[in-house]
Amino acid sequence: MNGIMVFLFILSGVFVLLIIAGVFWSIKSGQFDDLEGPAERILMDEDDPRLPSRRLRDGDD
Repeated sequence: MNGIMVFLFILSGVFVLLIIAGVFWSIKSGQFDDLEGPAERILMDEDDPRLPSRRLRDGDD
């Protein structure tokens, strides 16, 4: 019984270290830089003439 408990403590410690390493890797690689941009971008209508990018394209012609 004691050997199983030691194994489970070591295994849980390894998992905790992997989770911490994963969180730091995701922060360092920029996964949390822009949380709202992609969620709001899908709601934007690209055919809307009031969008600034639409006005710039029409003004270039």
